[in-house]
Amino acid sequence: QVQLVESGGGLVQAGGSLRLSCAASGRTFSIYAMGWFRQAPGKEREFVAGISRSASSTYYADDVKGRFTISRDNAENTGYLQMNSLKPADTAVYYCAARSSGVAYSPSSYKYWGQGTQVTVSS
Repeated sequence: QVQLVESGGGLVQAGGSLRLSCAASGRTFSIYAMGWFRQAPGKEREFVAGISRSASSTYYADDVKGRFTISRDNAENTGYLQMNSLKPADTAVYYCAARSSGVAYSPSSYKYWGQGTQVTVSS
């Protein structure tokens, strides 16, 4: 079992940047692939970015490709999402998640989820 805690959300103006962090408990973070999802009010939870256990592979939703970068530091049991050129449409609660099987894009593949951190982008 793993616990995930997101941080780094907040209010930012359009065009600005934020870096989200996902701190995992224990010393076994490296055995999990991880991802970031987001959910805006009244919307379905959607995939944002994913990264493999060793960080050899990364995946991005079309809407964030070229603007967001997912990374991880297994030695520190921490994942990151660097968000640049933020748009009001990026406003959502962002969730970190971990999986040991399945596919990066599917929320149902992820066994563990953080509590979420709010990102609000003003125009």
